[in-house]
Amino acid sequence: MKALFPHSATTRGVTVRVSVSFLPEQSEPGKGRWFWAYHVRIENEGQRAVQLISREWSIVDGRGARHEVQGEGVVGEQPVLEPGAAFDYVSGCPLNTPSGYMEGRYHMIGDDGTGFAVAIPRFPLVAPTVLS
Repeated sequence: MKALFPHSATTRGVTVRVSVSFLPEQSEPGKGRWFWAYHVRIENEGQRAVQLISREWSIVDGRGARHEVQGEGVVGEQPVLEPGAAFDYVSGCPLNTPSGYMEGRYHMIGDDGTGFAVAIPRFPLVAPTVLS
């Protein structure tokens, strides 16, 4: 699992795993645009069902400029994860620099009505250098 998802964090029995891929076909370095896809797997390793309600992302480019993104659910869904279940999704991120990073948190509600935040691990966005 570590090889597929090298970045992970566990909070209250919920593990968030992330892998990231640079997408050269969607990037235009000459126009100051680099693009990555990231694959997130959220695993409920706890004893109770949880629901993902919302997300908060910090996206930081190579110059240190920070962009905050907040919203309901992920990819239009607010998935419920039963104990032992996982939810996967893929999304993308453009930057104006060839490197940066993302991190954040998901806001969850347990089946007992308790809300809590789950850490999304920091992961790097790095475009491969082109050798000429």
